Amino acid sequence: MRVLVGTTNPGKLREILHILADIPGIEWLTPRDIPCPEVAETGATLTSNAILKARTIAAATGYPTLAEDSGLEVDALDGAPGVHSARYAGELADHAANNRKLLAALADTSERRARFRAVAVLALPDGRFWTAEGFLNGQIAREPRGGGGFGYDPLFIPAGETRTLAELGLEEKDTLSHRRRALDGLRPVLAALARSG
Repeated sequence: MRVLVGTTNPGKLREILHILADIPGIEWLTPRDIPCPEVAETGATLTSNAILKARTIAAATGYPTLAEDSGLEVDALDGAPGVHSARYAGELADHAANNRKLLAALADTSERRARFRAVAVLALPDGRFWTAEGFLNGQIAREPRGGGGFGYDPLFIPAGETRTLAELGLEEKDTLSHRRRALDGLRPVLAALARSG
């Protein structure tokens, strides 16, 4: 069975393929293999954005499509940046600008608790879809650390860790990440669809 991963984000693509590569019977496709429509994230929640992306791309391409949306929720900021995590410092902002804005917003508080939330959706061209959610609790560091990962990884310290996600190796990060937990929720569905052909 061929399944399209509906993201052009290289970091997400690498992690998704790494986490799900061991499911037998699935050939993973990417937007490099199949032209995909660009889907604006206009939803009010991570779930609505992930469903919108997966269903739109599956309908347009005719391939089962896996899409994901994730965000960072910071307690001291009432859950922000949340659904706006990728655009926190503006539509054209890069990861470094988002990280700078987050650190500035937390400059006057010792409350650093936060969580990563991910929602993964598998949609079929016939309109059926499945969703799964994953969380990773932790706290925000006072400065960026580490050269791995992407997004807010240099600032996020998982609960029980002293290192940021950017300081962990890919294997370590993928073992505990919010994305892993969400994708694992879809693993039985993917395996069953692959077995049924």
